[in-house]
Amino acid sequence: MKRLFIISMLLLGCMTLSAQIKSFRFIHISDTHVGSPNGSAEEDLRRTVRDINEQPDVAFVIITGDITELGTDAQLLVAKQILDSLKVKYYIIPGNHDTGWSESGGDHYTSTFGYDKFHFDYNGVRFIGCASGPYVRMSDGHIPRSAIVWLDSLLAKTPKDKPIIFCNHYPIDNSLDNWYEITDRLKHFNTKLIICGHGHNNHALNFEGIPGVMGRSNLRAKAAVGGYNLVDVYNDSVVYTERRPGVETLPSWTKVTFSKIDTSKRFERPSYVINTNYPQVKPKWVYSSDANVISTPAVANNLVVFGNQNGVVMALSQKDGKKKWSYKTNGAVFSSPAVQAGKLVLGSGDGHVYCLNVSSGQLIWKVKTDASVLGSPVIVGDTVFIGGSDHRFRALNLKNGAAIWTFNGLQGPVVSTPLIYGNSVIFGAWDKHLYAVNRSNGQLAWQWNPGFSVINFSPAACIPVAHDSVVYVVCPNRTLYAIDAITGNTLWKNSETRVRESIGISADGKYVYGKTMQDTVAAYATSRTEQRPAWVMNAGFGYEHVPSMLIEKDGQVFFGTRNGVVYAIDPATQKTSWAYKIDNSMVNTIRVLSKKELIASTMDGKVVLLSVK
Repeated sequence: MKRLFIISMLLLGCMTLSAQIKSFRFIHISDTHVGSPNGSAEEDLRRTVRDINEQPDVAFVIITGDITELGTDAQLLVAKQILDSLKVKYYIIPGNHDTGWSESGGDHYTSTFGYDKFHFDYNGVRFIGCASGPYVRMSDGHIPRSAIVWLDSLLAKTPKDKPIIFCNHYPIDNSLDNWYEITDRLKHFNTKLIICGHGHNNHALNFEGIPGVMGRSNLRAKAAVGGYNLVDVYNDSVVYTERRPGVETLPSWTKVTFSKIDTSKRFERPSYVINTNYPQVKPKWVYSSDANVISTPAVANNLVVFGNQNGVVMALSQKDGKKKWSYKTNGAVFSSPAVQAGKLVLGSGDGHVYCLNVSSGQLIWKVKTDASVLGSPVIVGDTVFIGGSDHRFRALNLKNGAAIWTFNGLQGPVVSTPLIYGNSVIFGAWDKHLYAVNRSNGQLAWQWNPGFSVINFSPAACIPVAHDSVVYVVCPNRTLYAIDAITGNTLWKNSETRVRESIGISADGKYVYGKTMQDTVAAYATSRTEQRPAWVMNAGFGYEHVPSMLIEKDGQVFFGTRNGVVYAIDPATQKTSWAYKIDNSMVNTIRVLSKKELIASTMDGKVVLLSVK
């Protein structure tokens, strides 16, 4: 009798759990890419919206990212205008195309649609969706640290038996550098399904025991029309059916039957074994921010200062990493601060350049621009040089922020740090060009581009270096270029090592360094005549694509990688001196204090003082 009673109670529990969900239908759209080069994306999306408006009994629409091609303000507005013509409510999250080239670091996505994450309950199911990067810089997919903090807060208020459907642009696997932070959380709740986009095709997936579905792109590709998915939710399952708008509804292509997640299985996690190989490297302190850090900290007055994606500028004690002050801007901060004469300058996604007292964090002045300021400043004497997303580059007076000159000739945002070389200011923009302007008056000396018609190959993420009147840049097309600093003419180029966006120069100016896309660092002799690699060293860091520059100091070259590892190599011997893994996300360009001490920051919000014995 006791056994029958237990079985009956278990069956009753299952029936009660199933009864929580009442059947309904929603629409899953993904990867609309408004603004894509062939111009058909807008037509595809309008056709889909018209078709959805004719469908009966649709509860709502979920759109899982890559809404636009390049995340420009204009593309976001067009996408919203089209989607606002839906007759049912829609829920939308950004993808890598909306954030990776964003003019505002994702701020304008949020202001356009009102949010970059959502949660709501419908017929017994809790839907949760959040943004994913990369933001501004090239890197792996990444759930922002601020979204993880938000998810923890939301799950703390969610009953353990509440059915959950989680939504993201990326598959929740190693397409994201912190996928395990999502699965480790969701496995301990009643998660029924994870839906995503990114792959542009319909696909049944499984994320460490959690069923998953990738929805097709709305784009037509080589077909006559695009498509989306009808999603029918029942008390025990979810059924996906592709719809080709205005043409046909195909047979259902996948069914997910609800079941309990097995939490006993163990799955692979990022390894930190590399740290045991180099015991001479230890963190003196680690600070964990509650939002992404995508910039290089400044060090001054015994303080380490940086901004984060929540818009907070923060100063830590260089001695122990304890917080000393903070200042809140109204937009995400991707700008690496510069310090001169006790004044700290940086830009914000809220469209201002800020100058703060480096010791206290008090505002000295701020200058309003016409768009976000993602570029990083360089200060020379009493002049601040900084580019923004309003297609302008400025020279400002350090004392009061007054404009000294403004260069208006850009057609895209500046997101990097300029090079001051001789009487020139040299910088790239996401408009295909590298620019050299007169340092005194802002007049254009020359502009250069690598010869591509799309902005994706712009020399925009790399920080140029120069020696003996030659400027060197690396572009996303995996090529190193040598450019005449006076005329802007290409002197030579080399692509055999596949260097991409990361560059550095030796202290004596004799070599230019590049980080390649697979395991190696390459060195080229600085020269006006065509060069092949002087040496290529296998550092063993694997596949690599983040624009973390290479910094030489005290006979060592330092750089970070996409998977959270900081490397020090000896260019004389071409051997690794040491390596240290901080976390599993992109390491920004490192602030090297000496070969014994350096400050590193990661996209996941870690700021670390590393010490080398």
